[in-house]
Amino acid sequence: MIFGLLWVPLLAPAALAPYDPAQISPAEIFQPPSRAHLLGTDQYGRDLLSRVIYGTRTSMSLGLVSVSITVAVSLPLGIVVGFYRGTLEAVVMRVLDVMMSFPGILLALVVIGVLGRGLLNAMIAVSIGQIPAYTRVVRSAVLSVRGLTYVEAARAIGASDARILVRYIAPNIMAPVIVISSVGFAVAIIIGASLGFLGLGAQPPIAEWGTLISEGRAYLRSQWWIPAFPGLAIGATVLTLNIIGDALRDLLDPRFRGQIR
Repeated sequence: MIFGLLWVPLLAPAALAPYDPAQISPAEIFQPPSRAHLLGTDQYGRDLLSRVIYGTRTSMSLGLVSVSITVAVSLPLGIVVGFYRGTLEAVVMRVLDVMMSFPGILLALVVIGVLGRGLLNAMIAVSIGQIPAYTRVVRSAVLSVRGLTYVEAARAIGASDARILVRYIAPNIMAPVIVISSVGFAVAIIIGASLGFLGLGAQPPIAEWGTLISEGRAYLRSQWWIPAFPGLAIGATVLTLNIIGDALRDLLDPRFRGQIR
């Protein structure tokens, strides 16, 4: 059940969506949930279940791409500054401190203001907003292992810095990176939905959860199902990803292994 939501975007086009999410049907506008339309229809007569399912694909893609970009930038950056330290570390960490002084959504709005609205730009904006936190986690992990015996032994036998970083440092810091990535996935979905709600993320006719909620907010009192079901989809997915993150932490962190039952 926990992993079920993660398969929805892969199955959406052929297996799950009962209707074309962009198909307009004037005769069926504002239909409440029924057998024909399990989640009802919106102000254009489009099937809401199909739009939520396709919105899952969009939102999950946004989260996955954003986290991938963040890890691709933060992992090497955190490893380098944590291993070499010195002036480079001081400069990079002060820049990241400045970035972290802004809330993630505000930093994303600044990036969107520079790049313009759109799904791709939203992915870039979300990833930039998460780089400081990821980099700090990677740096802390590197600092905790750079002085361990096996690293010193590799240095003593003449291993190059590149070999030490790739062979001994990187594999032993992946546990916290995996955990923060699972939690960051949920954060990326929330920020991406917020940008969509503000009209700065995915643009119509692309179905995306934040956009669906934005389209339905004018009908909240009379046609409650239009904004309610996309909101429930966001909540269920974020909760699932947080549970996965907690499970990964318990599995990968040695401090918690003895507590697993």
